[in-house]
Amino acid sequence: MTQTAVTPPSERAVRKATPGGARAPRRSGRRRIALPYLLLLPALLLELLVHLVPMLMGITMSFKELTQFSIRNWSEAPWSALDNYTVAIDFDAPVGQALLKSFFTTCLFTVLSVGLCWFLGTAAAIFLQENFRGRGILRTLFLVPYALPVYAAVITWAFMFQRDNGLINHVLHDQLGIGDSPAFWLIGDNSFWALLVVSVWKGWPFAFLTVMAGLQNIPRDMYEAAALDGAGVWKQIRHITLPSLRSVNQVLVLVLFLWTFNDFNTPFVLFGKAAPEAADLISLHIYQSSFQTWNFGTGSAMSVLLLLFLLVVTGVYLLLTTRGRKTSDV
Repeated sequence: MTQTAVTPPSERAVRKATPGGARAPRRSGRRRIALPYLLLLPALLLELLVHLVPMLMGITMSFKELTQFSIRNWSEAPWSALDNYTVAIDFDAPVGQALLKSFFTTCLFTVLSVGLCWFLGTAAAIFLQENFRGRGILRTLFLVPYALPVYAAVITWAFMFQRDNGLINHVLHDQLGIGDSPAFWLIGDNSFWALLVVSVWKGWPFAFLTVMAGLQNIPRDMYEAAALDGAGVWKQIRHITLPSLRSVNQVLVLVLFLWTFNDFNTPFVLFGKAAPEAADLISLHIYQSSFQTWNFGTGSAMSVLLLLFLLVVTGVYLLLTTRGRKTSDV
């Protein structure tokens, strides 16, 4: 007698559920791989239209002789090769000297603003980790500068910095008696410090929010164990909090650097089209070189040089921080 192999009911059910045998998992795997790209496609298209296309147009304009006479038909303007870049980096000429001074002013401004934003945001986030009455209200108040529109906030500061009717001089000179006469905050050397105050005021809540989110990932057991070993508050911050926030701070400092170095809205709203020499940030300087002197080719060349500088600094920063992270992990 011949025996006929009988397929178990469970195996028949599996075959019916997955027709085609082993090909079903392969199809689902392909769909799973393609799904992220499909979801990212709208963002990539918007990035192409909003950033990449204007950037390519700006690079093209930097090689053209664009003035108020040729800007109407900029695509037909004559090519100038590297003449615009030569003018921008000729530091013996007035244009190059002004650009170099604006660059150093922006570097000093960025270092001070990023450092103060990080310090104030980190200190406030650590302080508000403790439970006490009114903590929620303070968290909300600290986020108000970040939630306000930039133009509304900066215009308010511009009124406060007025020499005769501003709140700053009223408090410093009239109430506290500091200085022989009310100071000029929107012109002269004090304009740099006025711009720095506004930048830190509207920038540190972002650092506070980022660090506060990073602190949620640090286990409370580590602090309790350190306290049992006799470690005080400062030792806990130094040996637990700051090392645990290293990856968060790396991203935070980079974002603050890029935002601050490229900031155009704050000086433009605070000072207008022409910033004082002490507060001549490079973003506003390029705007003046392009739209005040109508030399769009030179302004585009300055923008491309700024882009290259930021790309180099960002690449070096990421390389150093990645190496430092790998070394600490080992």
